[in-house]
Amino acid sequence: MQRVITKALQRYWRLSRGLTLGAQGCVIDSHNRVLLIRHTYRPGWFFPGGGVEKAETVEESLARELWEEAGVRIGRAAPQLFGLYANHKRYPGDHIALFVVRDWEQPVPPRPNREIAAHQFVDPADLPADIHPPTAARIAEIFAGTPRSQVW
Repeated sequence: MQRVITKALQRYWRLSRGLTLGAQGCVIDSHNRVLLIRHTYRPGWFFPGGGVEKAETVEESLARELWEEAGVRIGRAAPQLFGLYANHKRYPGDHIALFVVRDWEQPVPPRPNREIAAHQFVDPADLPADIHPPTAARIAEIFAGTPRSQVW
Protein backbone atom coordinates (compact mmCIF):
# COMPACT_ATOMS: atom_id res chain seq x y z
CA MET A 1 0.00 0.00 0.00
CA GLN A 2 2.92 2.35 0.81
CA ARG A 3 4.23 1.91 -2.74
CA VAL A 4 0.90 2.89 -4.27
CA ILE A 5 0.66 6.01 -2.11
CA THR A 6 4.27 7.00 -2.86
CA LYS A 7 3.78 6.58 -6.63
CA ALA A 8 0.54 8.58 -6.56
CA LEU A 9 2.20 11.40 -4.61
CA GLN A 10 5.18 11.45 -6.97
CA ARG A 11 2.88 11.76 -9.98
CA TYR A 12 0.92 14.54 -8.31
CA TRP A 13 4.12 16.47 -7.47
CA ARG A 14 5.40 16.09 -11.03
CA LEU A 15 2.15 17.51 -12.45
CA SER A 16 1.55 20.22 -9.86
CA ARG A 17 5.04 21.71 -9.76
CA GLY A 18 6.83 23.34 -12.67
CA LEU A 19 10.21 22.25 -11.38
CA THR A 20 11.32 19.57 -8.97
CA LEU A 21 14.76 19.17 -7.43
CA GLY A 22 16.42 16.15 -5.92
CA ALA A 23 19.65 15.80 -3.94
CA GLN A 24 21.81 12.69 -4.14
CA GLY A 25 25.07 11.85 -2.46
CA CYS A 26 28.05 9.89 -3.71
CA VAL A 27 29.31 8.83 -0.28
CA ILE A 28 32.92 7.64 -0.54
CA ASP A 29 34.62 5.64 2.20
CA SER A 30 38.32 5.50 3.16
CA HIS A 31 38.87 2.66 0.65
CA ASN A 32 37.41 4.77 -2.21
CA ARG A 33 34.29 2.64 -2.32
CA VAL A 34 30.88 4.17 -3.05
CA LEU A 35 27.74 3.71 -0.98
CA LEU A 36 24.81 2.37 -2.99
CA ILE A 37 21.28 1.57 -1.89
CA ARG A 38 18.54 -0.67 -3.23
CA HIS A 39 14.97 0.55 -2.89
CA THR A 40 12.01 -1.72 -2.19
CA TYR A 41 9.92 -0.08 -4.92
CA ARG A 42 12.28 -0.14 -7.94
CA PRO A 43 15.02 -2.44 -9.18
CA GLY A 44 18.73 -1.64 -9.21
CA TRP A 45 21.33 0.14 -7.11
CA PHE A 46 21.32 3.93 -6.63
CA PHE A 47 22.99 6.72 -4.69
CA PRO A 48 21.10 7.64 -1.55
CA GLY A 49 18.99 10.75 -1.98
CA GLY A 50 15.58 12.16 -2.66
CA GLY A 51 13.46 15.21 -3.25
CA VAL A 52 14.06 18.65 -1.79
CA GLU A 53 11.06 19.60 0.32
CA LYS A 54 9.41 22.99 0.63
CA ALA A 55 11.40 25.39 2.87
CA GLU A 56 14.43 23.07 2.75
CA THR A 57 17.81 23.83 1.19
CA VAL A 58 19.38 21.30 -1.13
CA GLU A 59 22.10 20.68 1.48
CA GLU A 60 19.48 20.10 4.20
CA SER A 61 17.70 17.68 1.90
CA LEU A 62 20.93 15.81 1.24
CA ALA A 63 21.67 15.51 4.96
CA ARG A 64 18.11 14.34 5.71
CA GLU A 65 18.07 11.78 2.91
CA LEU A 66 21.52 10.37 3.77
CA TRP A 67 20.39 9.91 7.36
CA GLU A 68 16.98 8.43 6.50
CA GLU A 69 18.19 6.06 3.79
CA ALA A 70 21.69 5.10 4.90
CA GLY A 71 22.24 6.18 8.51
CA VAL A 72 24.97 8.55 7.29
CA ARG A 73 25.71 11.82 9.06
CA ILE A 74 27.66 14.46 7.19
CA GLY A 75 30.90 15.48 8.94
CA ARG A 76 32.42 18.92 9.38
CA ALA A 77 33.64 19.26 5.82
CA ALA A 78 30.81 20.28 3.54
CA PRO A 79 29.83 17.92 0.72
CA GLN A 80 31.04 19.16 -2.65
CA LEU A 81 28.46 19.87 -5.34
CA PHE A 82 29.64 17.75 -8.27
CA GLY A 83 26.96 18.60 -10.80
CA LEU A 84 23.42 19.60 -11.54
CA TYR A 85 21.67 17.27 -13.95
CA ALA A 86 18.42 17.48 -15.92
CA ASN A 87 16.22 14.43 -15.41
CA HIS A 88 13.65 15.38 -18.07
CA LYS A 89 13.54 12.03 -19.85
CA ARG A 90 11.63 10.47 -17.01
CA TYR A 91 10.13 13.52 -15.27
CA PRO A 92 9.75 16.81 -17.19
CA GLY A 93 11.06 19.70 -15.09
CA ASP A 94 13.11 17.49 -12.73
CA HIS A 95 16.73 18.19 -11.80
CA ILE A 96 19.19 16.32 -9.58
CA ALA A 97 22.00 17.93 -7.59
CA LEU A 98 24.78 15.39 -7.04
CA PHE A 99 27.17 15.88 -4.14
CA VAL A 100 30.41 14.07 -3.33
CA VAL A 101 30.53 13.26 0.39
CA ARG A 102 33.92 12.28 1.82
CA ASP A 103 33.57 13.46 5.44
CA TRP A 104 30.86 11.44 7.13
CA GLU A 105 30.06 8.85 9.76
CA GLN A 106 27.62 5.97 9.96
CA PRO A 107 27.02 5.33 13.68
CA VAL A 108 24.80 2.32 13.05
CA PRO A 109 24.16 0.88 9.59
CA PRO A 110 20.40 0.82 9.11
CA ARG A 111 18.38 -2.34 8.83
CA PRO A 112 16.22 -2.92 5.77
CA ASN A 113 12.86 -1.15 6.01
CA ARG A 114 9.79 -0.33 3.88
CA GLU A 115 11.79 1.98 1.61
CA ILE A 116 15.38 0.64 1.62
CA ALA A 117 15.95 -3.06 0.99
CA ALA A 118 19.75 -2.97 1.28
CA HIS A 119 22.85 -0.82 1.16
CA GLN A 120 26.48 -1.64 0.41
CA PHE A 121 29.84 -0.05 -0.36
CA VAL A 122 31.19 -1.04 -3.77
CA ASP A 123 34.44 -0.57 -5.64
CA PRO A 124 33.87 1.83 -8.58
CA ALA A 125 35.76 -0.62 -10.81
CA ASP A 126 33.45 -3.50 -9.83
CA LEU A 127 29.90 -2.16 -9.90
CA PRO A 128 26.88 -4.46 -9.52
CA ALA A 129 25.43 -5.71 -12.82
CA ASP A 130 22.04 -4.21 -11.98
CA ILE A 131 23.25 -0.72 -11.06
CA HIS A 132 21.00 2.07 -12.38
CA PRO A 133 22.75 3.28 -15.57
CA PRO A 134 22.77 7.01 -14.64
CA THR A 135 24.32 6.11 -11.26
CA ALA A 136 27.06 4.15 -13.04
CA ALA A 137 27.61 7.09 -15.42
CA ARG A 138 28.03 9.52 -12.49
CA ILE A 139 30.52 7.16 -10.82
CA ALA A 140 32.53 7.10 -14.07
CA GLU A 141 32.48 10.91 -14.13
CA ILE A 142 33.72 11.13 -10.55
CA PHE A 143 36.33 8.36 -10.56
CA ALA A 144 37.41 7.89 -14.18
CA GLY A 145 37.17 11.48 -15.39
CA THR A 146 34.55 10.64 -18.01
CA PRO A 147 33.19 13.90 -19.48
CA ARG A 148 30.26 15.18 -17.45
CA SER A 149 26.83 15.02 -18.92
CA GLN A 150 24.14 17.63 -18.33
CA VAL A 151 21.50 14.91 -18.35
CA TRP A 152 20.96 12.36 -15.61
